[in-house]
Amino acid sequence: MTNALSGRAALITGAGGEIGRAISLALAAEGAAVALGEVNLAAAEGAATEIRDRGGRAIALAMDVASAEGVTAAVRVAVTELGGLDILVNNAGLCPLNRFEDIPLGEWNRVLAVNLTGAFLCSQAALPHLKQSKHGRIINIASIAGRTGGIAVGAHYSASKAGLIGLNKVLARTLAPFGVTANCVAPGTMEGGMTASWAQEVRENLRRSVPLGRLGQASDVAAAVVYLASDAAAWITGATLDVNGGTVMA
Repeated sequence: MTNALSGRAALITGAGGEIGRAISLALAAEGAAVALGEVNLAAAEGAATEIRDRGGRAIALAMDVASAEGVTAAVRVAVTELGGLDILVNNAGLCPLNRFEDIPLGEWNRVLAVNLTGAFLCSQAALPHLKQSKHGRIINIASIAGRTGGIAVGAHYSASKAGLIGLNKVLARTLAPFGVTANCVAPGTMEGGMTASWAQEVRENLRRSVPLGRLGQASDVAAAVVYLASDAAAWITGATLDVNGGTVMA
């Protein structure tokens, strides 16, 4: 631990899931005060309690990123409780696995609402506070699927993550004059989560396809987020950092 983020405040959406939890713990370990936004408040509170038990500062927030009113309210609470906002991590996401021809319109709309519109709403609500920060950062959790069209994920997931990469570039250009950076982290196939239910043979074939010989861990994504949130990445914006073991090399 280097305390590289000491004195900064971060809001992480989807913080109750495996990756969101790892990001929240990693940011807190570097000294950031963190607000954990999550539709499953109990999951967020569990992670926040773990951070507080380790001596960090954390609050849990009930937050549906697809609700403009809910996002506005959650950002307001985070800013009030933490004394400002320096870092926004747009991590909340859904990943149904229906085949293209089987995707209902309602499911398509819900995935886009959470994965893409949610990042737009959170970024818009956080913007006034990030502009006031000397260390304003937006970090969007995209996916290898947004670059390749995906392997086993749904078309709506791939489309939403490709859209997020595009939105990230707009944010980077729009916010650069205010000293706020915007970057994506695009993870490859991960251990746990949706892959936990896949057949062992499928998982082993995927593992063998990764040049570095393993699937990703939540800690791999969290480390990339910490880097992009730090001063070491102050001159990086509009970028997509691939965290996929070499599966895709841009």
